[in-house]
Amino acid sequence: QLAGLAVIAFGLWLRFGGVMADFASDKKSPEYFFMGHYVLVGAGALMTTVGFFGCCGAARESQCLIGAFFACLLVIFAAEITAGVFAFIGKKVAIQEAQKIYEDIYDDYMKNPVGKVNSTIYHYHLALQCCGKGNMEQQMGLPCPENTQKASNCLVEIQNIIDANLHLVGIVGIAIAGTTIFGMIFSMVLCCAIRNTRDMI
Repeated sequence: QLAGLAVIAFGLWLRFGGVMADFASDKKSPEYFFMGHYVLVGAGALMTTVGFFGCCGAARESQCLIGAFFACLLVIFAAEITAGVFAFIGKKVAIQEAQKIYEDIYDDYMKNPVGKVNSTIYHYHLALQCCGKGNMEQQMGLPCPENTQKASNCLVEIQNIIDANLHLVGIVGIAIAGTTIFGMIFSMVLCCAIRNTRDMI
């Protein structure tokens, strides 16, 4: 249950905290990338629910509930492995899509450097702490934060941020997988102990 609550808190922090929260406030925000965060929150909620039923099964010494707890943990573990594989395969596509969003905003600004587009590109520069696409000619006239290094390439920063977020998700995923394995082991040990006790009686 505690692990599930921790996963929910981590998923919500990734979605609504830091740079990704800044992305979410724009119409062109990469919602496809946020789907991974939503799945993480859903997995945490499922883990919390399953943990509750596992506690009930242990308290009542019910082999049926403990067996169902083991089966749910096995499904969660398989889902974690599948999600990890898809995240690894789709990382390059996620980076390319996020970079394309910035390039579209950059092109819109170049066509009309006033109004809402101006504030949108500044919002991205402030969130990413970058300015333009690396070329000094492409940075001329861009609205960039005062403390931002002009040489900072926004396309590179987008790749770094997504890599960092996926790295964090990977660490949390490994921790969840380890917790899930221990949960399955202990549930089977408890189930066998209950059965042996009843056989002796």
